[in-house]
Amino acid sequence: MARWDQIFSLPVQNPTLPEFSSADLAWSKVEGYRDNIDRLALIPYTRVDDFVRGESSNKDCPTSFHVEARRRKAKEKTYKAKVDGILEYILYWCSFGPDDNRKGGSVRPCRSTYVPKKNNAGRPNSKRGCRCHFIVKRLIAEPTVALIIYNHDKHVDEKGLPCHGPQDKKAAGTRAMFAPYISEDLRLRVLSLLYVGVSVETIMQRHNESVEKQGGPSNRDDLLTHRYVRRLERSIRRSTYELDEDDDVSVSMWVESHQSHVFFYQGFSETEPFSLGIQTEWQLQQMIRFGNCRLLASDSRFGTNKLKYPIHSLVVFDSENKAIPVAWIIAPRVSSGDAYRWMRALCNRVHAKDPLWKVAGFIVDDPFADITTIRDVFQCPVLFSFWRIRHAWHKNIIKKCPDTETRVEISRHLGQAVDKICRKQGTATLFEGLMEHFVNSPEFVEYFRAVWSPRIGAWTSALQTLPLASQEICAAMELYHYQMKCRLLNERDSEAYQRTDWLVDKLGTKVHSYFWLDEYTGKDDFARYWREEWVSGLTSFRKALSIPDSDVVISGMSAKVTDKCDVNEVHVVWSPSSHFGVCSCSWAQKGYICQHMIKLAQVCRGNRTAKESVSLLQYYHALVDLLHLPPGDSLFRDYAASLAVSVEKQINALGNLPKSDASEGTVQKQVAGEVATDLDGELSKMPMSRDRGRACSENAEDAISGSEMEMDPSLCSTKAGADDVTSTVQNETDMATENHERCAKRLKFCSTRAREYVDE
Repeated sequence: MARWDQIFSLPVQNPTLPEFSSADLAWSKVEGYRDNIDRLALIPYTRVDDFVRGESSNKDCPTSFHVEARRRKAKEKTYKAKVDGILEYILYWCSFGPDDNRKGGSVRPCRSTYVPKKNNAGRPNSKRGCRCHFIVKRLIAEPTVALIIYNHDKHVDEKGLPCHGPQDKKAAGTRAMFAPYISEDLRLRVLSLLYVGVSVETIMQRHNESVEKQGGPSNRDDLLTHRYVRRLERSIRRSTYELDEDDDVSVSMWVESHQSHVFFYQGFSETEPFSLGIQTEWQLQQMIRFGNCRLLASDSRFGTNKLKYPIHSLVVFDSENKAIPVAWIIAPRVSSGDAYRWMRALCNRVHAKDPLWKVAGFIVDDPFADITTIRDVFQCPVLFSFWRIRHAWHKNIIKKCPDTETRVEISRHLGQAVDKICRKQGTATLFEGLMEHFVNSPEFVEYFRAVWSPRIGAWTSALQTLPLASQEICAAMELYHYQMKCRLLNERDSEAYQRTDWLVDKLGTKVHSYFWLDEYTGKDDFARYWREEWVSGLTSFRKALSIPDSDVVISGMSAKVTDKCDVNEVHVVWSPSSHFGVCSCSWAQKGYICQHMIKLAQVCRGNRTAKESVSLLQYYHALVDLLHLPPGDSLFRDYAASLAVSVEKQINALGNLPKSDASEGTVQKQVAGEVATDLDGELSKMPMSRDRGRACSENAEDAISGSEMEMDPSLCSTKAGADDVTSTVQNETDMATENHERCAKRLKFCSTRAREYVDE
C-alpha cells in the first residue's frame, strides 16, 4: 500500500506541447516488485498517443513503438475500486525489438511447439534486439490518468550496445540508421494525394526528385518505396463506405473503427437524436495552432437541401485568413442540449492536449444559435456574420431577375435596409415596404416572402444585438462554402446524398485530403492534376488589397475595375460603395462578394464618399458606452482607469506623441472635438480633417479611413458587450498592425475620456 500511496501522490504532468517525450517529464523512482526500483510518471490518459509519438521522434535514435502486448477489461462491467486494479495494460516496445534477426541473434518462439529454422526469414535491418520498452497502465481508481513505467529507456541490445540509429556503427548505410516506418506527416501526404486522384507513379517521381535535390536520403521518409505507396492505393481502391445495407448500422461500424476521429457520438434511438462529431488529429492540431487567442467561426447549415443530415462546420483562420475546418458535426437538428454536449466534448478534447488553449471570439451565422451555451463553454465573446443571408439574397437576385437594372435596385435597397437596421435606424418593416416597391419582380418577391419573411425578425434582432464580423471574415466563409460545395457535392449518383455513411466516409477521406493539401507547400508540383475541387488561393478580401487604385475608375453610380490578369478585360460594378453591389465578374454571378466590390468599398470610404462601416460604428458605440457607465459601478470605474493606463502606454509606444504639455493639450482638444454623442448615442461627427490626422503622430501622413479600419476585428455595439469588444480587439491586433499610428488618435480620445470619467 505504501507503494500506491507514493504513486498517487505524484503530480499529473501535462506538457503544453503537441507531442512530448520522456525528456519533457519529471520521473520519480518508486520501489516496485521484487525489490526493483521503477521509474514512474503520471500523465493524462488522453495524451498517451502524444507521448508515444514524441518518444518515437528521438533525434539521437529515431524509431517507432508498437503495441507488443495489451490487456483490457470490458467497459460494460462494473469493477470494485481496488487501489491497484487495472482497466488497461499496454506494453509498448521499440520496433527494432524485441527479436534480433541479426547473425547470432535470438528470436522468441511464437508458440510452445516452435521449431527453429535453419535460415532466419526476418530482415536484419528491421529487428535488431532492442530492449527499449515502457508500460502504460490505466487504473480503476484513476481512469483519467495513465501510469507510465519506463525502466528500459536505452536503445541497446542484450549486450548493452547500441543496436540501431546513428550511435550504431554497424547500422551505417542501412535502413537501421532511421526510423523503421515513415512519419505520420508523409503518410498523410501520400494518402491525401491518392484520395484526390494523383497516380502512384507521379507521387514516387516527385518524391525521388526531391531526395536527389537534397543529395540523397537523410531520414526514413526519404526511403519511401513504390511498394508501400502501391499498397496504400490498393487499400483505398478496395474500400467502400457502405459497410452494411442499413445506414444506421454502417455508421456505427465506421465509428467503431475510427475512434480517434470521433469526439462525440450519439447513436440512433427513439429518445435521443443522432449526432456525430468528427475531428482528425490534423484538424485538432490546426485548432490548437490557429484557434488559440484567435477567432473560431461556425458554418451551421451546409447541405440542408441535398444531404440527409446537414453539416455544421467549425473553422479557424490561417495566416492568410483562409478558413480551415477543424470539426464537422452531423446531426438532423441542433437543440440546446445537443449543442452543449458536443461543444463541451470538443472543448475538453482540445484542453486535454493544451490546457491553456482559449478562443478569442466565436462567430455564428445563425440567429437561432445557442449564444448562452457558446459563452458558457468557450468563455469568449460571440460575434455575428451575415454572409449567409447576403449570399442567399444575391444568388436569388441573379437567378430570378434577368434585368441588370432590377438587380442593382433590389440589391441597393436590401443593402440600405440592412445598414439602417444595424445602425438601429429601422426595423424589419423596412423589408415589407421594399417588397411592395418591387412588385414588378414577382419571382424574387415570392421567394423572399416565402423563405425570409417568417424569420426576418430573428435576423434583425441578431444584427442589432450582436457585434458584426468583419468583411474579411465573410469573404473567408464564402470561399470555404464554395470549396465544400465543389469537394463534397460532386457525386454523379445523387442517391448517395441520402446515406450518412457516405457523408461520413467522404468527409474523412477526400474532403479532408483537399483541405490538408491546401496547407501543403508542395502542392504546386501536382498542378496538372488540379480540377475544380482543388480551388484554393486567397480570399476576395486579400485579392482586393492587391488591386492598385489606378485600376479603379468611378463614374456616378457605377465603376470599372481592370482585371489583373487580362488588362483588356474590365469588370463593371454597380453601387460601388456598398457590399450589396452588383458586379459582372463570374465570382459575383455565383452569389459571392467579389474582390472588385470590396476594393471599391475601400476606395469610397477612403475618399469619404461612403459611410463608415457598421463594424467601425459599433466599435465607437462600445467605447462611448464603456466610458459613460453609471458612476456607482465601481467595477467598471476601476476597469476604465486600467483602460486609460493601458491606452496611454500603447500611445507612447506606437505614436511617438509630443511630450510638451502644450502640444499634448492641443492634441487632446483636437481629438476630443472630433467625436460627439447625442441623446440616442449616435455619433454625429466623424474625423474629416486631414490635418487632424497628422496631429496624432509625427510619422502619420494620411487621415484615418474607414477602409483601413475595416481590417480591425468586428466589435459589439451594446453595453453588455463592452467586455466582448475589448477582448476581441486585444486578441485580433495582428489584423491591424499597419494602422497602429493612425489608431493612436482614437486611442488618445479613449484615454482622455476615461481619465475625465475617473476624475468625476
